Amino acid sequence: MTKRVLMVVTNHTTITDDHKTGLWLEEFAVPYLVFQEKGYDVKVASIQGGEVPLDPRSINEKDPSWAEAEAALKNTARLSRDDAHGFDAIFLPGGHGTMFDFPDNETLQYVLQQFAEDGRIIAAVCHGPSGLVNATYKDGTPIVKGKTVTSFTDEEEREVGLDVHMPFLLESTLRLRGANFVRGEKWTDFSVRDGNLITGQNPQSSRSTAEKVVAALEERA
Repeated sequence: MTKRVLMVVTNHTTITDDHKTGLWLEEFAVPYLVFQEKGYDVKVASIQGGEVPLDPRSINEKDPSWAEAEAALKNTARLSRDDAHGFDAIFLPGGHGTMFDFPDNETLQYVLQQFAEDGRIIAAVCHGPSGLVNATYKDGTPIVKGKTVTSFTDEEEREVGLDVHMPFLLESTLRLRGANFVRGEKWTDFSVRDGNLITGQNPQSSRSTAEKVVAALEERA
């Protein structure tokens, strides 16, 4: 039976008046193509639906092979509570936009709760784990509590100079939620799997995070 993956992306466009943001293209395109190559059925949804904004800096590093993935961002479905069912895995790519519209979006939090309760695969890369900071089981326990996870680190955030503009620091907040936070060297590929939860540190970790999702899904074939 064909595996189904739900990819949820940001619609948020600004950090400050003069600093635009959005989805970091590599963190979507590379996993999207990994899943397509495996023959998975991939649905792309965004918080508000419609065309997805790309972080301008991520377009500068665009690979020609990402064209198919980029086309899938032109008219996305709006995430709905119905998306909580019918998928084997959910994948949250990052980009600084996610820091603003993922954590408090009730629909995303509901969808993540259903995945967690069912023991299905939840994966996120770079700033994508911002969607996990407020996600809980039905009893209120954070889904990251006691789990080994990673994300864009506080050090990396400070190095790009955006720490002062973020609503919170992602690494620090995951630690506050009870996660066992681990990391690799800055700007290098590092991803980790703890049971049904898979996370990657930064854009360089996009492929390895997606490959861990594939490995987890193939175990259930």
